[in-house]
Amino acid sequence: MACWLYEGMLIFGVMFIADYLFSTLTQTRHAMDNRHAQQFFLFVVFGIYFVWFWSHGQTLAMKTWHIRVTDLKGCALSQQRALWRYILSWLWFLPPLAVSWIFNIEVRHSLFIAAGWILFWALLSRLHPRRQFLHDALAGTRLVSFHQVPGKPA
Repeated sequence: MACWLYEGMLIFGVMFIADYLFSTLTQTRHAMDNRHAQQFFLFVVFGIYFVWFWSHGQTLAMKTWHIRVTDLKGCALSQQRALWRYILSWLWFLPPLAVSWIFNIEVRHSLFIAAGWILFWALLSRLHPRRQFLHDALAGTRLVSFHQVPGKPA
């Protein structure tokens, strides 16, 4: 979970720069203007970020915590498999967002729903035989721990 939180801080920087770029290029003056296009743009930027790093083995946060993402055979991910993992990883967030949107739930209550869903999703991994998250099991990927030998490239 610490890696996940660290990744969130890093992705905030990516989001800030991408959002600034989008707002500047589209000359958006109000936060609600071009909102859906902006959200789609950020979805694509996040996809490029994660697919590129995962297909090369790990993100910066994963490197810090000595974690790699591989396929089930232990090989590096192809870009297609990394893209599939990225799309499936949205299962962490889409169900609570959909419930909040369908039932028009206030933001503060939506946060409780999202936190409950994320906790449920994380605990669900304990039921998997290899203790994998569902998106990893569906994508045919797994997280592995490794320790780099000093003097050898990762």
